[in-house]
Amino acid sequence: MKLINGFELMSFAKEHGYILPAFNTTNMEMTYAIARGLRDANMPGYIQITSNNLCLSTPSIIAEITRDAVKKIETPIGLHLDHGKSFEDVKACIDAGFTSIMVDYSQLPYEENIKMTRMVADYCHSFGLPLEAELGALQGKEDYVVAEGGSKTDPDMVLDFIQRSSCDALAVSIGNVHGLCLEPDIDMPLLKRISEVATVPLVLHGGSGIPYDVIWEARNYSLIKINYASDLRHAFIKTFGEAYKKDPKSHDIISLSKKSITNVAEKAKELVIAINRR
Repeated sequence: MKLINGFELMSFAKEHGYILPAFNTTNMEMTYAIARGLRDANMPGYIQITSNNLCLSTPSIIAEITRDAVKKIETPIGLHLDHGKSFEDVKACIDAGFTSIMVDYSQLPYEENIKMTRMVADYCHSFGLPLEAELGALQGKEDYVVAEGGSKTDPDMVLDFIQRSSCDALAVSIGNVHGLCLEPDIDMPLLKRISEVATVPLVLHGGSGIPYDVIWEARNYSLIKINYASDLRHAFIKTFGEAYKKDPKSHDIISLSKKSITNVAEKAKELVIAINRR
């Protein structure tokens, strides 16, 4: 199947009651593993990559790998730019065939966040693609960027932000964190307040570490997408770490790469089934 437009993917999720997992890739092995995991679960989701991770490849390379990974899969899968940091990255990803975009200007002053997000939204909409934005900031480590202090999303700003930025999905900060070094502390009453004023679906970044029962409750409050990076990366790295620990002279990259694909695929399958348990 071809990669699915982000608007169509969100519509499919709403129609069938899915929460869409967005799994971060870095390389070819991770990309094939995520596609396999979604296929084996027979559930929809995203393969996504951050601007920071594009330093190891290019948008066109990742897009070509992803198209190959999903070509024999009937499960709806989109290709998403996560935490886009520049307009240049956005343009390159759209040119390469990405099917949805997220930009993160949450560290900027409020008005600047709106201005920059609106510019990207208008560009994405000209290609028929949705834009995800972020209001509020998460603590923790995203790739090699460490945020010491976070700020929760202010529900009184949500409607104004959505209307003026023209975003199509909103990533919120409600006690979720990036990475596995901090414990999430989800403020469900805050998510409920946000959902009561938001006119677009909501997104949680930092899914790794959030208990499943919390996610199941969050689906009642407009949650449509949740991001996972650390869980899958841990499964990938652990494959090589265990092999080295067992035999420091081990050098069979092919076998270990194949095993890493299996391990990451199993983790992706486990996560997408768990978050959609009814």
